[in-house]
Amino acid sequence: IALRVFHKKQRIVHLPFFTKAIGWDNSNMELKKSASVNKDIDCDEVNIELYDKLHIAKSIINSLGDTLKNITADVLVENIKKAWDETLDSELKKNLSNPLTINEWSRVLIQRKLKEEEPGSAKWYKDSITAVTKFNKEKPIKLFELTVTFLKEFELEHKAKGNSNNTISAYLRGVRAIYNSAIKEDKFEPEKNPFHFYKIPTTRRTKKKALPKENFTAIRELDYLVGSNLFHTKNYLLSMFNCRGMNLIDLAKLRVINIENDRIFYGRSKTDDPLSVKITQEFRAILDYYIIGKQPSDFIFPIGYNGSVTTFKKYRSDRRLVNKLCKIIAKDAKLNVPLHSYYIRH
Repeated sequence: IALRVFHKKQRIVHLPFFTKAIGWDNSNMELKKSASVNKDIDCDEVNIELYDKLHIAKSIINSLGDTLKNITADVLVENIKKAWDETLDSELKKNLSNPLTINEWSRVLIQRKLKEEEPGSAKWYKDSITAVTKFNKEKPIKLFELTVTFLKEFELEHKAKGNSNNTISAYLRGVRAIYNSAIKEDKFEPEKNPFHFYKIPTTRRTKKKALPKENFTAIRELDYLVGSNLFHTKNYLLSMFNCRGMNLIDLAKLRVINIENDRIFYGRSKTDDPLSVKITQEFRAILDYYIIGKQPSDFIFPIGYNGSVTTFKKYRSDRRLVNKLCKIIAKDAKLNVPLHSYYIRH
């Protein structure tokens, strides 16, 4: 026995009941209690369920009205099935007419971030959506399907895998930003916002991994071939240290024009805050090596990055190389720490 739905296309919804043609009353759409082929079936119980399912399906179709024009046969059938297990309410009609997925909306936001030259934020959105879609068995997630239960189960699965609260929180904050953006831009009106009832796991401040003064002395004493990658990486570390713990990305963006007398001026990439640092004697010696023959608009260091989407992949590749070479520097300087560029931040 099956429900046959015609809406632009035909769809068949198979039900968990069986009989032979002789046991089916086609005019009343129910099982014949008198038919011998149905002797082992509780026909009254099955017929009540068949009537209820058909009535719910017809009620949904009748209540949708013109909204039917905006949905596909598959969406209609999917929600008829859902309504069989739930009480039909006005929210179902609204959801049927808005099949927008968080995956689709995220692509809009990612493209915006790329146009705004914010590849880092674009990657954060992409990683967040990839994580929740993987949890959803690689199926797109409609905005109205994003519930407190879904978020909680996502959190529990990642905790079971051993992921930290910081990782889980990063994913869910990305999803929240995309979800709330759809609401703000009137792409979706939720019955209730799950993020008002679900608490994203609290993040813990990462323990600062600072190097003691003697470690910098050991790094200074290392002697590498001039112009080699290790030579440059050593200079990056010392420059970042002399610039009060500058981030690698800010170092990469420095241009000759940023140098003014005894100070260097730059904008913090993460916050756009304007900063100014006094050029120390050690930093001056490093700068003198790199700026010879360069124009004001030239990058100071070989790792130069202009902040654009097109050069973001190159910067990430350069950053991986720098962090790989940091481990060699740590070994050569006998630091006994897994040194990377962020150590210098602290």
